Amino acid sequence: MGKAGLIIAIDKPRQWSSFQVVNKLKWHIRRTFGIKKFKIGHAGTLDPLASGLLLVCVGSATKQIEQLQSGVKEYSGTMVLGATTPCYDMEQAIDAYYPYMHITPEMLETERRRFIGAIEQVPPMFSAVKVDGNRAYVSARDGSAVDIQPKTVTVYDFDITSFRQGREISDNYQPEACVAGPVMKRELYREPQCVVPDFLPQLDFRITCSKGTYIRSIARDFGAALGSGAFLAALRRERIGDYRVDDAISVDAIETTITPDNAAYQSLASL
Repeated sequence: MGKAGLIIAIDKPRQWSSFQVVNKLKWHIRRTFGIKKFKIGHAGTLDPLASGLLLVCVGSATKQIEQLQSGVKEYSGTMVLGATTPCYDMEQAIDAYYPYMHITPEMLETERRRFIGAIEQVPPMFSAVKVDGNRAYVSARDGSAVDIQPKTVTVYDFDITSFRQGREISDNYQPEACVAGPVMKRELYREPQCVVPDFLPQLDFRITCSKGTYIRSIARDFGAALGSGAFLAALRRERIGDYRVDDAISVDAIETTITPDNAAYQSLASL
């Protein structure tokens, strides 16, 4: 009889790293099921400032990680237009402002269509992509130069579900000072530095894409395509393959849900 295995769908909260979720689950299984050693890992990193579906594979299910990672992903979120940040999300402060009053719903629709299909993108330097054997974000936060090569990914659907037009500001308005460069702190996501000015336009979106697609890079490139800038204000992973976040359990419910009395998790006792 082979070793037991289980895929556990977790709804990762914002400001938690994927590693923290796996670690919490690992220690809970050890303590609750009395198991000292077993395999555990996740099927695809989710950014700390993103929330949503994280698939954690336990025991023999770790053999399915590569297959699960190849599944189609679905995300929802919000982009802020008219500005950029070094990490393309809210972790670091705005580093530049751009024109945005020229952006119209018609322009959004035209550019949106150009992002559907096979596209080439450069992953963010603050990301888990490996460069010379190291995670890019480790080198970036240490202040080292990161040379990330572009790669081809596929966007199956890109829908803009809502658009909130920005408002014009007076000529003498001085926005918050831009930082000269990235703040080098390994866990900056615990204290996000970005504050979104209320005059900037925002749009809500839903994207379905292939493995390896960085939504933060889509935001950056979409802003540039609009003759402006853009970064992510919110991101949520809704689906990986046939797994949906609606069926996932919250981090707070791990202790009360994953128990020997719950038939869905009794196989963990055989790890």
